[in-house]
Amino acid sequence: MPNIRWLLAFITTIHRSLYERSGGRIGGRLPGGKRFLLLATVGRKTGIRRVLPLLYIADGDAFVVVASNGGDDRPPAWWLNLQAQPEARVQVETEQHEVVARQARGDELARLWPKLEASYSFYAAYRERTTREIPVILLEPVRSNA
Repeated sequence: MPNIRWLLAFITTIHRSLYERSGGRIGGRLPGGKRFLLLATVGRKTGIRRVLPLLYIADGDAFVVVASNGGDDRPPAWWLNLQAQPEARVQVETEQHEVVARQARGDELARLWPKLEASYSFYAAYRERTTREIPVILLEPVRSNA
């Protein structure tokens, strides 16, 4: 299978740019009900802010994303960044939220996987492709004390 990571990176850059420049009016929803958010993390080594679009589902107030990296044996950099600094920012269409990331475990993980696979069928193939456990991440909004 040819290496198409460069193409995926290009598409991701275009998607992120359209999402950001339109203020969230373009790129948040795709045909078939797929929903994207923009996740902004801080690089654990560089300290540079990184933003990328990710598929998500809602679970109560939380935004649920999958650290699949397309089924690669390496975790995505954004997940490593969140492990180092779980505070992040998401943009969901036109709204922005400060969030804290945590990994789903146990019963919560078992409950979320069927919902995630129903939202994006490739997650099942990604789980078969890799030997690592693919983390499911909840991005939970930070509550204001005001």
